Order: sequence, then C-alpha cells, then structure tokens
Amino acid sequence: MVSVQIFGVKNSQATRAAERFFKERRVAIHMVDLKQKPMSPGEIKRFVERFGLKGLLDVESAAYVDAGLKYLKVTDLELLGKIEREPKLLKLPLIRGSNKLAVGQDEEAWKAMLAAPAK
Repeated sequence: MVSVQIFGVKNSQATRAAERFFKERRVAIHMVDLKQKPMSPGEIKRFVERFGLKGLLDVESAAYVDAGLKYLKVTDLELLGKIEREPKLLKLPLIRGSNKLAVGQDEEAWKAMLAAPAK
C-alpha cells in the first residue's frame, strides 16, 4: 500500500490541499505538524540534497520577509536553524512518498509519487 509523509503546518492552505489530494486517492498519510515537532536533521538533509536549501525556501512568504532573509546574508547552518524555529519559511508542504520527494503545492509531483511502478 502506498503511503506518504507530509511535513507542514495545520493552518497552511497548501498543506491541507496535499492532505485532501492524498485522502481522495485513499493514500495512507502520516502528517507531521512542524509547529509541534521540527523535522529531523536527516529528513531536512534529504530534501536539501534533492532541491537545495534555497529551493526549499518560500521567498514570497511573509515569514521570509519578517525574518529579514531578503536582505541578510546568512550561512546555510544559520538558515537551517531559522527553518527549525519557523517552518513557515519553507515552501510547504514537504512530502515524502517512498523514495520520491515533493516541495510545495505541486500536484504533478504528487501524481508522479502515486504512479511509481510497483515492484
């Protein structure tokens, strides 16, 4: 059976859209609310390796502007610390299904996750 892990925040519209997308397709969901529990360093590393740290950031978000990241030069390590403290800096949701990853509200990537050939 296909299952996905969704990293997001409960009040995020994009996170709720992802939950709805997978529920409608009867996919088992493991929801991780980043407000309650930050992502593990290994989990973050997996997404960073695939999309790059900048690829995970929501540069259009109010949280990004409020954190001063539009103007500040910060190291990747400092940025990871900020992400742990404020998950809204990320393009939510981050989704992992088997060995496939998706960032943000990306239905094409979600469909590709479900279309993965069965072994």
